[in-house]
Amino acid sequence: MQKTRRHLELLAPAKNVAFGIEAINHGADAVYIGGPAFGARAKAPNNVADIAHLVKHAHRYHAEVFVALNTIFHDNELAGARELVQQLYEAEVDALIVQDMGLLEMDLPPIQLHASTQTDIRTVEKAVFLDQVGFSQLVLARELDLPTIQKISAATTCNLEYFIHGALCVAFSGQCFISHAHTGRSANRGECSQECRLPFTLEDQKGRIIGKDKHFLSMKDNDQSANLRALIDAGVSSFKIEGRYKDLPYVKNATAHYRQLLDEILHDSPELAKSSHGHCEYTFNPQPEKTFNRSATDYFANGRQSDIGAFDTPKFSGEALGKVSKVGHDYFEVDTEVQLHNGDGICFFDVHKELVGLRVNTVVGTKLYPNEMPLDMRRGMAVYRNRDHAFMRLLEKDSSQRKIALMMVFAETDTGFSLTVTDEAGFKVTVHCHAEKQLADNMEKSQASLHENLAKLGNTDFVAEAIALKTAQPWFVPASIVNGLRRDAIEQLQHARDHGYQRPSLRAKAQSSAIYPEDTLSYLANVYNKKARQFYEKHGVKMIAAAYEANKELDEVPLMITKHCLRFSHGLCPKEAKGVIGVQGTVTAEPMTLINGNDRFTLKFDCKPCEMHVMGKIRKPVLNLPQPQVVHFFDKRQ
Repeated sequence: MQKTRRHLELLAPAKNVAFGIEAINHGADAVYIGGPAFGARAKAPNNVADIAHLVKHAHRYHAEVFVALNTIFHDNELAGARELVQQLYEAEVDALIVQDMGLLEMDLPPIQLHASTQTDIRTVEKAVFLDQVGFSQLVLARELDLPTIQKISAATTCNLEYFIHGALCVAFSGQCFISHAHTGRSANRGECSQECRLPFTLEDQKGRIIGKDKHFLSMKDNDQSANLRALIDAGVSSFKIEGRYKDLPYVKNATAHYRQLLDEILHDSPELAKSSHGHCEYTFNPQPEKTFNRSATDYFANGRQSDIGAFDTPKFSGEALGKVSKVGHDYFEVDTEVQLHNGDGICFFDVHKELVGLRVNTVVGTKLYPNEMPLDMRRGMAVYRNRDHAFMRLLEKDSSQRKIALMMVFAETDTGFSLTVTDEAGFKVTVHCHAEKQLADNMEKSQASLHENLAKLGNTDFVAEAIALKTAQPWFVPASIVNGLRRDAIEQLQHARDHGYQRPSLRAKAQSSAIYPEDTLSYLANVYNKKARQFYEKHGVKMIAAAYEANKELDEVPLMITKHCLRFSHGLCPKEAKGVIGVQGTVTAEPMTLINGNDRFTLKFDCKPCEMHVMGKIRKPVLNLPQPQVVHFFDKRQ
């Protein structure tokens, strides 16, 4: 498959079907959603019948639905996974996002497979291999920079997907085992406990405290708004918003924001095309900073940055307002130029450096009267707004209309009139009616009425972009005739669009001769079943270790591998300080220690690839394998 057409895809998250529908309505070209089992967000399941409903809505705009089937499977789950794939295929899902290579050794229906971010695609060699074995789309590692993406694009023929917004896992995806080691809840099984968001104390190799009670493994949120053109030039075609656990205002706001940015690029770039149909009109001005975020970073897209961590809090602090200028008995004043509203959410860091939130009942000038006056509010404290009540009220209502543009041509025939409608994608139908022709008494009024009646597309998916009248003379056409033609034309056009939709085609048959870039796999490869083992053996791997979740060893190993480096963020990077002699001598990549309660993690630094390894062991009580998922996949209600 050659990259001859550059169709850009905005891919939005769906916690459930209602969220997915709103993502489509707000401009998504595709949505990704979890099924009833085997998704990496176990708390966001959806039955197949509901997903089929979402598919039907998405396909109205020729948008697509991807289902995340991206956990690793027990051997005794493989049959259930195969059954679920079949049901999703029959529900007309467009693609599956997968991690477990065992699926490629199974007899699956002809549905596209996308390589999940959990497959850890960080190198050209890994991307080329996954391209060769039949994946249609690769979800690239969030840590990749633009030059590496460009190299992967030049070496592959499949579509490339890249996260452009939302929460950032500090670890390479699929390479984090802290949750399983401490709780038995495996991130690769969809049950991450997010221990990376906890507060830690950081010590150097001599036991000196570098930082205390900071969220040293918590990243800011991803925001690639400024890099979209560069990502397109590098070869990315699918732009993914994170957030299958996020609320609906977040999904609406982020989707609308990136829809507008991509539409600007499409308008200026005739060589690029949108991958679905319709244009959105919003009742609000998208502002991603007003819904959940931990501040913003473009992470490693433009190389290593010095300020990518959200060390102060993993919560949403919101926009900075200013500082407290006065504290009264039941109010406080803020020195700010921001317009505040009754019902706003305000927060600040208390004396313990914890983020504290409150709701403002009443705003009088610069005086804020909260629902409950905090005891430790002080003059000079910085204050933030993490809920703009007026903005959120807009998002809580119907906030977008998505319409497909039509060209309408009304013409006369020998026996009456015809109406031809052509949509923006080229779908075209013509309907006719028999009618007696009567000359119009008032030409201008008759034509204006004809235009008005043709344009009455109401609650349909369409809007008249242009209307042409092709008649020899101005006829009087009763509204009943015009309305009947319009209804018949729209009904037939919708039928033509439904019939004309085609699910994305499969790649050419996978190359069985493709050789995996390594001949030895450690637990980091997440091989958890015999089918996955067979897959790697077939592609040249000679030694294969079991997945961490199947390993009861208590030896200290990397529980997390990350591009985030705490030596770098504290000015202690040997590469940055090469040749610089300080009080302690030349800076070297000696270990550090992260401490949370009784847990101590040794941090080891591999400076050649610029990686930090968080070392640890399985807690002794956590020895049993996670139990297989037992799920009734399909809602068989008639």
